[in-house]
Amino acid sequence: MNPNDTENQNMNPQAEPANGAETEAAAAPQVDPVAVLEAEKADLKDKLLRLMADMENLRRRTEREMADARTYAVANFARDMLNVADNVRRAIESVPEDAKASAEGAFKGLLEGIDLTERDLLKTLERHGVKKLDPQGQKFDPNVHQAMFEVPNPDVPNGTVVQVVQSGYVIGDRVLRPALVGVAKGGPKAPANGAGSEAAENSSSAS
Repeated sequence: MNPNDTENQNMNPQAEPANGAETEAAAAPQVDPVAVLEAEKADLKDKLLRLMADMENLRRRTEREMADARTYAVANFARDMLNVADNVRRAIESVPEDAKASAEGAFKGLLEGIDLTERDLLKTLERHGVKKLDPQGQKFDPNVHQAMFEVPNPDVPNGTVVQVVQSGYVIGDRVLRPALVGVAKGGPKAPANGAGSEAAENSSSAS
């Protein structure tokens, strides 16, 4: 056997795999680097937009929670102060009207001092967002009123507050204490958006 034939046989098997690898490389699709970068850019942009939206939602939620904290931080204290306001009001109402009209000297000064104390107390509560409800003559609202009894009265619309047993208070848009009231029964049906609602709005504005 010719030695050159042996060398050719040894070399041919090595040449075939090289040709196969070149064929596979030629058949593989070429990846466009620009397309890859564009895809990465779009993905990063989407993530950035989502992050910005989350941060904006967090900012708004934090602002809302801080505003609520400022508005309602004194709720427990204000609720305790309502007992003081009730006692001052009871002291005023305990004096008959004729005695008030004829009061003189120290007794008159005492009554005026109690009235002034009540006004200052209510103004102080209002500065902290606490407002007194005066539902007399308004349409009964179960959200801020609590009916204690019904009063037969055909002269006023049915469901009108005709007596206030205990004043109610709100803090912000929350009820601190509902007003205890007596409600008219037997009169004409109250209009849905009638004078009662206007009176309620006027009373809230005046408070």
